[in-house]
Amino acid sequence: MTSGVNAREHDTATETARRRYDRVARTYDIEQALPERLGFGRLRRRLWSRVGAGEILEIGVGTGLNFRHYPPGRRVTAIDLSPEMLRRADARARREHADVDLRLMDVQKMGFADQSFDWVVGSFVFCSVPEPVVGLVEALRVLKPGGRVLLLEHVRSSNPALGRLMDLLNPIVVRISGANINRRTVENVTRAGLEIVQDESHLGGIVRIIEAAAPGRLESAK
Repeated sequence: MTSGVNAREHDTATETARRRYDRVARTYDIEQALPERLGFGRLRRRLWSRVGAGEILEIGVGTGLNFRHYPPGRRVTAIDLSPEMLRRADARARREHADVDLRLMDVQKMGFADQSFDWVVGSFVFCSVPEPVVGLVEALRVLKPGGRVLLLEHVRSSNPALGRLMDLLNPIVVRISGANINRRTVENVTRAGLEIVQDESHLGGIVRIIEAAAPGRLESAK
């Protein structure tokens, strides 16, 4: 563990996150319907349009909102911490005929061998991972040489006043939804040892599309 949080605190925070997302799974798609229409759906398409050839891992699959954006004819391995989210993702996969291998797994401690995937893709994941740098280190570990990590994330605003407001509201938002609104995910990507290839700013800078690779692996992905 890279963050200095002890094992007991880490396990407690992870179990709390699991329970929160089990609780919100029933209403999650309803709550996300408006943000998806207002731009998140478009940004999901943009993110997944960057995925090239090779093995794909989706982290934090949730209820499967990305299934419709998967590359045609490709099988995707997808993980989530919440059994209830995965149950709903499985139902969606059946409805949408998504070719996906769903697994119950914590991104902070994945059960995959080193260098297993060419692409590690996540949408609005590291706002809720208890130890985001730990999860990003794991993403780096399972990434093949020449592979890419692709993330769509909401982050703390760089505007001083708005950033402070997000800090003040964050404890309330976390209790309600499980998501932190003031994460510095771009900086966390770098802290995990990844090198940023591209960082796109959207919606006034509070939503980012981040493409990253392992140091020394900045050659084009397959």
